[in-house]
Amino acid sequence: MSNVAATTAEEGIPVTIPGEPLAGRHVLIVVENLPLPFDRRVWQEARTLKAAGAHVSIICPIGKGYEARFEVIEGIEIHRHPLPFEAKTALGFLAEYSAALFWETVLTWKIHRKRRIDVIQGCNPPDLIVLVALPFKLAGTRYIFDHHDINPELYEAKFGKRGFFWWLMRLFEKMTFKAADVSIATNHSYRKIAIERGGMAPDRVHVVRSGPDLSRLKLVPPVESWKNGRAHMVGYVGVMGEQEGIDLLIEATDHIVRKLGREDIQFVLVGAGSSLDKLQALTAARGLDDFITFAGRAPDQTLFEVLSTMDLGVNPDRVNPMNDKSTMNKIMEYMSLGKPMVQFDVTEGRFSAQEASLYAAPNDPVDLAEKIVALVDDPAARERMGAYGRARVVNELNWQHQIAPLLAAYQQALAK
Repeated sequence: MSNVAATTAEEGIPVTIPGEPLAGRHVLIVVENLPLPFDRRVWQEARTLKAAGAHVSIICPIGKGYEARFEVIEGIEIHRHPLPFEAKTALGFLAEYSAALFWETVLTWKIHRKRRIDVIQGCNPPDLIVLVALPFKLAGTRYIFDHHDINPELYEAKFGKRGFFWWLMRLFEKMTFKAADVSIATNHSYRKIAIERGGMAPDRVHVVRSGPDLSRLKLVPPVESWKNGRAHMVGYVGVMGEQEGIDLLIEATDHIVRKLGREDIQFVLVGAGSSLDKLQALTAARGLDDFITFAGRAPDQTLFEVLSTMDLGVNPDRVNPMNDKSTMNKIMEYMSLGKPMVQFDVTEGRFSAQEASLYAAPNDPVDLAEKIVALVDDPAARERMGAYGRARVVNELNWQHQIAPLLAAYQQALAK
């Protein structure tokens, strides 16, 4: 790893990109599932477009710590709208998405009246944002689909079935790809879906990975209190949902404590989601409250403390069609801070981490437990794997490497 590569990676997003290729353009980014700037990927995209000369507006929901309906951060205008609740059922998602669609439509017209929109970037889930963009496409606005999740597979992973809503998601997915001038895929598995299932021309699908911004993601001094008096700590950062496999991690923890007799490992889980209450109840029922800390949705300082203090990270995402094809931000964050990890063997997870991870048998909590203990007990392996992961992010995967394909996608859309 050269000093030049490391310096460039840690400089992050430049204030101004030479030539300002998007000067004079107005870009509207619409994202429904997370507030900004909490959504790290979308915020990095927005800052990059701003550096390229674009005027950037964002529509997103309000969230904890992000309650202001309008604010300007780093020159980017953020318009937030309310959501009635966090959905947990198929009908609940329908209500949530309908409310979001209403507010997105209202705010898009409000923004457009002040300044003509040249490009709308819709970030799924859901695949309904295209409905907001269609009237503007008739007037020449370009639509870029930022493909974060494969929604039919996500629905099946959440509810364990297909049925009417699954087919509806396939319909909206097809409509989205058909309407998009350009599609942005987070990895090559998603690119393949855009081409084969979405019918997009291969040259109009650009891979822009969710690479971390190393200028903002840095180690801080470890905080020993997170270890709860124990010698070792395993961390998890991410969503608390059905498909994330936290229940399997709880089973693995139970095996570590009850069967392997290890009481020297603390687990700290950062994140929120629809399954958080259920997972906390499961932890209590197993008598594991003292070994598993749920930090909830936390500010950056807490997140960085946990990532910096832990000996290794864990990614218990279930092996299913959704997770097998998706790139998880938590993997990049672990690697960025030089932390090795244990995960189940999924295609994109293995592509991202490679030698920075141990791979447990699919959905097997016992094997997950044993891999965690093996890595806890091997500090030399942890150091080697952590260094490998950090170098891979610096040299290949960080956000600096995503700037060129993102701008190429925009220039192609605007040239159409």
